[in-house]
Amino acid sequence: MDQEKSSPRILQISWGHMEVEGLGAGKDFKLYPGGGRDWDWAETGTRHSPGIQPADVEELLAHGSDAIVLSQGMEMRLQVDPATLEYLGQRSISVHVAETSEAVEIYNKLAATTAVGGLFHSTC
Repeated sequence: MDQEKSSPRILQISWGHMEVEGLGAGKDFKLYPGGGRDWDWAETGTRHSPGIQPADVEELLAHGSDAIVLSQGMEMRLQVDPATLEYLGQRSISVHVAETSEAVEIYNKLAATTAVGGLFHSTC
């Protein structure tokens, strides 16, 4: 995989803290092929319920993600709006939804071979 377009690996995850290759430390991240940034829920009005919105994943698709990992938080309180799964399904995007620690494992495995994007919530 082209190094410039590879997805950054998550180096460490703990409650309220993530470290991402090339991006440093933060709480919540949007990651995609070629980079990533802090995930500011206020940009799209994301709340724990109804959860991750289609607008939250648009940036991941714009950066060429063929697969997407959506984390639900350490206590799985962050939901995923069914409209988001439908939106991704219509675009034939492979989606993985999991508790954050598990989501990190899935994402890092995929990042080795796939143009993967992800949304990661490091608290509840």
